[in-house]
Amino acid sequence: MLDDTRLEEQAISKAAEIGLSSQIEQAEEINVEVKTDLWKILQGQADSVAIAGEGVVLQKDIRVQHMELSTDKIDINPFSALLGQVELNQPVQANARLVMSQDDLNRALNSDYVLDQAQFDLDVDGEKVNLAMQQMQLTLPGNNQMVFDGQAVLQEKGTNRQVAFHATARPRTQTEPIMLEGFTCTEGDGFSLEFTAALMQKVKELVNSAYIDLDTMVLRVSNMEVQQGSILLQAQALVRELPTMEQ
Repeated sequence: MLDDTRLEEQAISKAAEIGLSSQIEQAEEINVEVKTDLWKILQGQADSVAIAGEGVVLQKDIRVQHMELSTDKIDINPFSALLGQVELNQPVQANARLVMSQDDLNRALNSDYVLDQAQFDLDVDGEKVNLAMQQMQLTLPGNNQMVFDGQAVLQEKGTNRQVAFHATARPRTQTEPIMLEGFTCTEGDGFSLEFTAALMQKVKELVNSAYIDLDTMVLRVSNMEVQQGSILLQAQALVRELPTMEQ
């Protein structure tokens, strides 16, 4: 009986792997392991699903070099599962491990999705100042350090001005938030002390939330490991649908 169950798991896992692979463009590799049996599949259940992939795009311009996603017991569409497509009937909690290269991170930082999120209003001594990022560049030199260079437009008192900045930071850990080590203006008229204080408060709010909301899932980053040229993210995920590459 155990052998029969294992054969069913292997068959369903392989079918799911083929089904996901058929939707994936440019993926170097994808592996799926489904823990279940035919009777549970017919009831729309699986004990767990584990996916490992290389070069997976979570949404446009957001690509991960390596991804591991594992869930506990989930409800799935039984008919789709039998055809090799694991579709979720409802969002599911999962553990995620993502590796992003420096190139992938810079592509993501300069995507329309991220740049649209990277504009906000600041309260500077009762005056509203709007900051809109135009370009960001991240360098990962090693030594557990992240170096940012960016260009932005400030709108204040009815006028716009171009500014650029350079910042260094330490990554989030399980016990500490992202720590800003240095911040300087490299282009433009500089920042007032009041503006810098308001900006630092806004940055603190954004990084302390640690939530990344994507099309397919919401990630809450719990730990970051920065190596030369790449970042490893460990996160809890609320998965809306299993990720694929774009067609």
